[in-house]
Amino acid sequence: MTRRFNTAGPCNPEDHYLLPTLRRLPDVRQIIDDKGYFILHAPRQVGKTTSLVCLGQELTREGKYASALVSMEVGQPFRDVGAAELAVLDSWRDNIEHNLPPDLWPRPWPEAPPGRRIGAALHAWAKACPRPLVVFLDEIDALRDEVLISVLRQLRAGYGNRPQQFPWSLALCGLRDVRDYKVAEGHEGRLGTASPFNIKVESLTLQNFTPAEVADLYAQHTAETGQVFLPETLDAVFRDTQGQPWLVNALARQLVQVVVPDGRAVTAADEEAARQILIRRMDTHLDSLADKLREPRVKRIIEPMLLGEVLPAVPEEDLRYLIDLGLLRMEESGGGLEMANPIYAEVIVRHLALGVQASLPQIPATWLTPEGRLDAGKLLAAFLEFWREHAEALLGAASYPEAAPHLVLMAFLHRVENGGGVVTREYAVNRGRLDLCLRRGADRVAMELKVWKAGRTNPVPKGLVQLDRYLLGLGLQEGWLVVFDQRPGVAPIEERTRSEQVMSPAGHRVTLLWA
Repeated sequence: MTRRFNTAGPCNPEDHYLLPTLRRLPDVRQIIDDKGYFILHAPRQVGKTTSLVCLGQELTREGKYASALVSMEVGQPFRDVGAAELAVLDSWRDNIEHNLPPDLWPRPWPEAPPGRRIGAALHAWAKACPRPLVVFLDEIDALRDEVLISVLRQLRAGYGNRPQQFPWSLALCGLRDVRDYKVAEGHEGRLGTASPFNIKVESLTLQNFTPAEVADLYAQHTAETGQVFLPETLDAVFRDTQGQPWLVNALARQLVQVVVPDGRAVTAADEEAARQILIRRMDTHLDSLADKLREPRVKRIIEPMLLGEVLPAVPEEDLRYLIDLGLLRMEESGGGLEMANPIYAEVIVRHLALGVQASLPQIPATWLTPEGRLDAGKLLAAFLEFWREHAEALLGAASYPEAAPHLVLMAFLHRVENGGGVVTREYAVNRGRLDLCLRRGADRVAMELKVWKAGRTNPVPKGLVQLDRYLLGLGLQEGWLVVFDQRPGVAPIEERTRSEQVMSPAGHRVTLLWA
């Protein structure tokens, strides 16, 4: 049976295409052989669980170690340490019996008081196991407060008894490094203690796939089916995903099962179609990331990014939190924060615009010619009419008030897009604008979005220069510069909304739109 690209749960080599664990974690074997305790942290859906499951299977199969991954996740709902320990140990038994041969199973867990049950279980298992024990504790940062502290302290207390009476090597696996466990997910409290897990020798992380690794993964499908991914397709996949493993697999799955199921060569145009399917479906992984946007510490960073503004003073741990979640990354050439990849950037904006889009009135598609082409002049007229009549009411429906004008415009463009177009956008910290491009077939309309706030100079001169650069990159001769005038005391929206034609410094024809 042909293997497939996996987007649900850990991969296994019999059913799924995957990259070798030791290729992605080249240092991990030496740490284990040296009896090291270590951290593996990385954003969601990059392959942490898959890597450790495969590594555990490989270590056990070699015959030197007994190794298994067990999860701490079932302890998440509990605030009582004893109750959490019982739930966790019960789930461990299922994991162990599924992944190890019976001669390596632990005996029934020993009786122990609350706060000592995890340590006692690991002690008993290591003592009875005929091989050195290597244990990977997955989803460790699902635990909270006293439960988390208790588990970490039990691991530290048993560390000195290894390897005969405690695991030879042990890893904590989660979203964040151990230094950040004191920050509780979903709120801004602290555990009130320094890390009680000071026995780690290394903190490892899984990086996104490189372009070569994307090509190698896709080549496994080609080898088994004969279906080829053209070089420009691989380039497009990496550009849109930046190598994020779940996205790389999800795009491939859409390509080979939905867009190109007949086995022909996969083109860059096919990749664009798969990308749009993925964005519009908002699959579980993407939806769970977008759900984080409600958190105040996430909003404080994402909202100014939408506006292209300088970040306010935010705690370093908040920035690290968004990077650890995989939502943001630091631009590699020395720039500032930016979205982790273009697909995430699109999903975030769409999620934020959902409330506005749901409130939109019926909008006739007057911007299309009888031949189905995009008429930029009629699109402008339709938007001006829409903005004058509905913007005031819709601005209050936006979940990010400072970025509300941008989100209302994007919601309008999504209606245009639903008729067969595509919207792409670029935004990042301190760019001072948001770039949009609406495409329908060969027709394109490029837009630069600016905000004029109290105490700031007229943004038009700088906006025209920025639009020149954007149009040059797109190979277009004309575009829109949209200025949202948010100064106090300006005329009402229906009075100030207007457009005029100007020339940019580079000689591009520009529709200057005041809104």
